[in-house]
Amino acid sequence: MFTGIVEELGEIVAREDFADAARFTVLGPVVTSDAKHGDSIAVNGVCLTVVDVQAGDSFTADVMQETLNRSSLARLAAGSRVNLERAAALNSRLGGHLVQGHVDGTGTVISRAPSENWTVVRISLPDSISRYVVEKGSITVDGVSLTVSALGGDPGDEWFEISLIPTTLSLTTLGAAEPGTLVNLEVDVIAKYVERLQNAR
Repeated sequence: MFTGIVEELGEIVAREDFADAARFTVLGPVVTSDAKHGDSIAVNGVCLTVVDVQAGDSFTADVMQETLNRSSLARLAAGSRVNLERAAALNSRLGGHLVQGHVDGTGTVISRAPSENWTVVRISLPDSISRYVVEKGSITVDGVSLTVSALGGDPGDEWFEISLIPTTLSLTTLGAAEPGTLVNLEVDVIAKYVERLQNAR
């Protein structure tokens, strides 16, 4: 479980492809400072398991084909910057919201509208998860816990907007996510549980 509060901007330093998986080596001094084999680290919002911690402040993680198919990790290569967060401790503050690291879908950055003190980013919203997204509700974009500031579009062509403060722009990959960038989306898990319970009646 994560909170969606990114701890550092890391970097993919190596990628090894297999027939049905990939292995990434990720540079991240903060998240590897106490990491060990089997720990969970979110990479752009995807919960990955640490295979090995290497000298030089990096760790390796295996990504199966299912994850590559359902997330933007398939597009990562050596040199790609990534948002990193260690799993939350039970005694830590919940600064963002409950994030599982299970990507529900991907969206594409449609536009950026910078102003003096923040930037509004519009992202496409897949039909499969649009019903879970509400204005002023929480959503995770590439591992960053954010508040939905606006919703719009027509059925089949919906979008949502997030307003990014300077801290988010400078400390996460969203600061450089130009139109056309594919991002990982995770909706609030509580909404999915409520829907499941209602359908079971």
